[in-house]
Amino acid sequence: MSSLAICPGSFDPVTFGHLDIIERAAKVFDQVIVAVFHNVSKSPLFTVEERIALLVEATKHIENVTVDSHDGLLMDYAREKNAQAIVRGLRAVSDFEYELQITSMNRKLHEEIETFFIMTNNKYSFLSSSMVKEVAKYHANVADLVPEVVEQALREKYSDS
Repeated sequence: MSSLAICPGSFDPVTFGHLDIIERAAKVFDQVIVAVFHNVSKSPLFTVEERIALLVEATKHIENVTVDSHDGLLMDYAREKNAQAIVRGLRAVSDFEYELQITSMNRKLHEEIETFFIMTNNKYSFLSSSMVKEVAKYHANVADLVPEVVEQALREKYSDS
């Protein structure tokens, strides 16, 4: 039986921190689906379609990774895809508390699907999509924070400001 993991997130936009987690998950699981979810508590800069396109480009070098989106509950999506695992990235202790709550609820919904946490590389421990958008808005250099395709997309989004 091959192993399938879902790596969920809003990815608005995808950063090198996200890619670090995705690449490492792809070494552990036979197949990884990077699933773009719409987080109603966030106001996205990029549409779901744009985020998918950026992720497809940013992950094209990883053979066992596909990109998809879903508009419902993560655990329903994971069950629909017959996934065995959810992969979540952790940057700091502050992430753990939030992730523990989410994982506890997910386990209540579908206890047969395990959640695995991967600590991000230390060089990305400060990095968030929100922070990238904030500095990009003021035309700061984000080349060492995001893939080139994302850097270009950010420039285009903020070209009028």
